[in-house]
Amino acid sequence: VIAMIDLLIADLDKEMQQAEVSEKDAQQDYQKMAEDASAKRVADSKSLTEKGNAKATAEENLQAESEKKSGTTKELMATLEYIQSLHGECDWLIQNYAARKEARAGEMESLTQAKAVLSGADFSLVQRRSSRRSAAFLGPKA
Repeated sequence: VIAMIDLLIADLDKEMQQAEVSEKDAQQDYQKMAEDASAKRVADSKSLTEKGNAKATAEENLQAESEKKSGTTKELMATLEYIQSLHGECDWLIQNYAARKEARAGEMESLTQAKAVLSGADFSLVQRRSSRRSAAFLGPKA
């Protein structure tokens, strides 16, 4: 019976030693985990600060580019309006080309006749072309 009690005491001592070793290992693991968590919090805090700064820089760049885009869009609209006005002028020139050409020819003929008159020619019996063509170019009389 005493041998059995000695065996139980030895088993109990052995279990207590294993429990103490286990507890020391657990304590070391906990301390390591706490240190790792602390280091991770510091790294996360630093990362959060860096990301906040990057976000602020990106927002500033976005604002600057938005303003630049707005200015460029206004410039584009002004250019398109100018092109449209040029297009209207060109259309008018094309539509009235024949009338303008005819008016110019009439003016040249009149200048030639005026030169001839000044040189001494007599055109009193010569029939002159009707000035209806130049009147059509200038529009109806009000």
